Amino acid sequence: MKFTEINLFGVYVSPMSLMIFAAWLVVVALRRTADRFGLLRYVWHPTLVVAATYSIVLWLVVLIAAGLR
Repeated sequence: MKFTEINLFGVYVSPMSLMIFAAWLVVVALRRTADRFGLLRYVWHPTLVVAATYSIVLWLVVLIAAGLR
């Protein structure tokens, strides 16, 4: 896939910014689920776990958008 600008309501947006937003939405859902079940209280530093999860999800979103090359 070729990463070109996306026309969003007349404004050209970088495709990476949309991927960042999509990964953020996934991490918000995962964090709410982890909070609901109390999983984040078992880790040493919950903020680092959330940041690492965001990095992994963003990496997966970019791979999926690129066609898993």
